[in-house]
Amino acid sequence: MALKIEKRLLELGVELPEAAAPVANYVPYVQTGSLLMTSGQLPIKDGKLMAMGLLGRELGTEAGKLAAKWCTVNVLAQARAALGDLERIKRVVRISVYVASTPDFTDQHLVANGASDFLVAALGDRGRHARAAVGMASLPMNAPVEIDAIIEVAA
Repeated sequence: MALKIEKRLLELGVELPEAAAPVANYVPYVQTGSLLMTSGQLPIKDGKLMAMGLLGRELGTEAGKLAAKWCTVNVLAQARAALGDLERIKRVVRISVYVASTPDFTDQHLVANGASDFLVAALGDRGRHARAAVGMASLPMNAPVEIDAIIEVAA
């Protein structure tokens, strides 16, 4: 018997928070047909950014991976808000991982593994996805990582 996603998250030590409300003029998610697109999610844990600053200056790769994981936790919180039940997720199609980093930092792909590894741990094969990992000069609120997702959902 396959584990339910929410149970698996608890086994991973993660209780999904309430989905974050938008902080500007956008909606947190949009569904069109069988695709759910989330707006970018920051590494918010317990109601505040769990890390701030640039990778390669204030933060190292491991801290970036942890920030990416918490961005992904918030992506799943938005998915639950949109769908009512995470079991409706058929597949994570693609994630975009934006990493605030110094010009000489080149481990954005390793930071993105924090998100990818978490999605596979939580969702199994449904969590395997295409992705982009991109270095940025800065992100909102001095966040080190921001992640958005495209998710295929069941009717």
